[in-house]
Amino acid sequence: MSFALKPTDRIVLEVSPQHQKLNRLIDEIEQQKLLLGAWQQAQEDIRNYSQNALMPAYRALYTVWFEQMQMLWKGLSCYHLNQSDIAQVDNKIGSLARLLKNSRMLNQTQVDEVNQLFTYYEQAEEYAQNKKNRKNIGECIEDSTQARADEVFEDWNTDEYVQAKAQAKQKREQDKQMKAEKLVGQSLKTVYLKIASMIHPDRELDENKKIEKTEILQRVNEAYEQEDLFFLLKLQLEVEQSKNGSNNALSNEKIKFYQQALEAQSQTLKKQIQELIDSLVWSEKAKIAVQKSKGQLNIEQLYKQIDADVSVVKQQLKAEKQRLLYMGKESGLEMLLEHQVL
Repeated sequence: MSFALKPTDRIVLEVSPQHQKLNRLIDEIEQQKLLLGAWQQAQEDIRNYSQNALMPAYRALYTVWFEQMQMLWKGLSCYHLNQSDIAQVDNKIGSLARLLKNSRMLNQTQVDEVNQLFTYYEQAEEYAQNKKNRKNIGECIEDSTQARADEVFEDWNTDEYVQAKAQAKQKREQDKQMKAEKLVGQSLKTVYLKIASMIHPDRELDENKKIEKTEILQRVNEAYEQEDLFFLLKLQLEVEQSKNGSNNALSNEKIKFYQQALEAQSQTLKKQIQELIDSLVWSEKAKIAVQKSKGQLNIEQLYKQIDADVSVVKQQLKAEKQRLLYMGKESGLEMLLEHQVL
């Protein structure tokens, strides 16, 4: 969770190995929170950059594809094409209609026209397929039955086994996550009540300390509302160490309990970071760079992948515009068909 609270000074003491492990986990979560915040900011920056750089190129490309679809549909009635050429043109129009269907790059009038052609070609394809199936169904039954019988055992040992294994793994992870979330909830309340009872400004006689404790308690209340167990536990450790001057402020049992809860929070942060990375990093080059940096953000790599995509789209746009010019003339369309570059 994103939470901005004033950092508390770390009390440096010699502590037990269990306590050291807990402190390392706290430091790890602190870094994860910073990294998550950086990726969240990058998400907004990349979205804005993409909208300004990539979307106009895509919109222009989809507009050209729409114009190609219109031009070819008109050509079916205006040009003198043989049956083979007509079949190729029909296939191209159907492909463009599938590509453009419900596209957000087109206006509603264009989308409606695309949907009409999509429905037309979908129905024509279904009719042709049903006609073919009726002709071949008698020939296929005997051969397919025997072939399927031979494949049953092999399929079970491959696809179904892999699927069952993946489902079992997913269930274990879900059970683990549910247990961790329950543990976090229990730990959150326990730590909050412990800190509140230790600070308790109303019991402080010194006015300056009372003001200081009141401010700390306000920060504790904010952290509790945000369900920030990380901040609360870190503060509890520091308060108890400062108050008792002891390396054993928390028992090993408590340390283990809070460590489990923090590990669950750490896993949640890792998942959130990975989801952001997956949503922002799509080029192989950028993925390799992120992997090498162990998830550290390099915003320049993300900008480079968008610039590379823009370059590719613009090159394709140039080629599609040239193709559209050829489609506008019967001789040009015949040339595309002859060289199979429709």
